[in-house]
Amino acid sequence: MNAERPTGSLVNVGLGMTLGSHISPLSRSHIEQADVVFANLSDGIVELWLQQMNADVRSLQPLYQEGKSRMQTYWQMVETIMAEVRAGKRVCGAFYGHPGVFAWAPHKTIEMARSEGFEAHMEPGISAEDCLYADLGIDPGNFGCQHFEASQLLFYQRRIDPTAYLILWQVGLVGDQSLTRFSTGPAYRELLVEVLAREYPLTHEVIIYRCATLPIQQPRMERITLGDLPKADIGMPDTVVVPPVRALQPDTVMRARLAELDLAAANDAG
Repeated sequence: MNAERPTGSLVNVGLGMTLGSHISPLSRSHIEQADVVFANLSDGIVELWLQQMNADVRSLQPLYQEGKSRMQTYWQMVETIMAEVRAGKRVCGAFYGHPGVFAWAPHKTIEMARSEGFEAHMEPGISAEDCLYADLGIDPGNFGCQHFEASQLLFYQRRIDPTAYLILWQVGLVGDQSLTRFSTGPAYRELLVEVLAREYPLTHEVIIYRCATLPIQQPRMERITLGDLPKADIGMPDTVVVPPVRALQPDTVMRARLAELDLAAANDAG
């Protein structure tokens, strides 16, 4: 006889980036029907907005503390959410943007819930990446885009393609190995610029981008030179966009082989 499936459930939803504008009808429905909603949001206004949809909204923000490892905080989030799932409740996690982008806890809670036999899934949301394409007028299909968490360029040997857009996330935290800080200073960004200068001149224009989180706000789209990046005012929500510095180089050998295939296909059709 099969054991009964546990009654608790979990869905992690994305609220999008701009308050009230980006949430999908399905995500809203999950919030409204949940027994408890856990919110990982740094803006009290957004939490008040959530409380209009559900009477039991609990903030995860108090788990963050200066000097405390973010990984410890993330594990506490997981255990806090899972405690209510295990208690048999319909649980909804509400997160900025897309709940699976730069968000460790939503992925881990779903993994853990499923491993314990609970129903669990994720509903996507409009992410900062989506807003970036719209605000800056970038089509990733034109030249391609590389996305890196900025510290990866310092911690690992990554290959940068200077013919594509380079999107660097969490530049305000670049180089933090402790996972306890909420910002690092100009000296850390100097090291980032040192890595980028292998492919780009210091005079190359980059864009500091921050999407609007309230309808009355405008996105930040500040253009500076790469050499000025260390002294720029960059916070946790800011992203740095490095446009291509070189043109795409044709692969003449592969194009010739493609032409042969086209010719053979035309002959077969004839």
